[in-house]
Amino acid sequence: MEWLRQRIEQQVLGLTGISLNEIDFEHPKGEPGLFGPQSAIWPVHGDFTSMLCGGISALLLQMLHPLALAGVWDHSNFREDIFGRLRRTSQFISATTYATVPDAERLIAKVKAIHLRVNGTDSDGSPYAASDPELLTWVHVAECSSFMASHLRYRRIIVTPSRQAQYFIESASIAERLGAVNVPKTPQAVADYLDNMRPQLRCDERTLEVARVLMTTRLPGRLTQPAGTIFIKAGIDLLPPWAQEMLGLRLSPLEQRIVRGSVHAIAAVLRRSVRNGAYHCALRRTGR
Repeated sequence: MEWLRQRIEQQVLGLTGISLNEIDFEHPKGEPGLFGPQSAIWPVHGDFTSMLCGGISALLLQMLHPLALAGVWDHSNFREDIFGRLRRTSQFISATTYATVPDAERLIAKVKAIHLRVNGTDSDGSPYAASDPELLTWVHVAECSSFMASHLRYRRIIVTPSRQAQYFIESASIAERLGAVNVPKTPQAVADYLDNMRPQLRCDERTLEVARVLMTTRLPGRLTQPAGTIFIKAGIDLLPPWAQEMLGLRLSPLEQRIVRGSVHAIAAVLRRSVRNGAYHCALRRTGR
């Protein structure tokens, strides 16, 4: 059944940044990158299933901020190239987590330069800039809190409060390199930050359009489409209850049980099948 394993791995890696073939995660030998294999960020970002579910949840949460939404709406072709956006985002996350220091710094500089070009005016007249430190903090916290929530539900390697804090500290260092400020770095600080941000959030027609595009996207290949539907529902299920309420998206208790059980079953297959992701290559580079 090696051919089947390889086929599954090929389809999974085709959705990630490693498919862009721009970064060598295996060389030079011994280079630990920004964090290294003893970090908390390596195992959290190393699981495709929990990261995909968390990424879907993060995007829905991020778009509740009107200025984050405006930047995506005005400067992104997410409707026509959602998988391209997924691969580019995946590449940035994998490069800053697992690549060598020069490669990580190169990707950070590239994204900072892109952010400087993303600015405009929201639909209510408020100016926005992707380089705004506070906006960068929102995007980061929405993302990493979603990754951690998904990790705790579907992977559970980094579980103690101290190790969770280590993850938030490590991931915050990337956000700060991009220009974010006042980044929360403990589980409680992250929860407090999200709660304090709620008055600034809104859900309008454009927010719902982004959600609609996301929820109607189908993974390439007929065999993968049922799994894609499960992942999208899992992303919704990971949202804080107040965010689900704002978006009008909520799973029934029965749907929750079915979705969570299905994700665990799919994850078991994918973890046995994927052996050459960025995480695996970086482990080989560092002799693990």
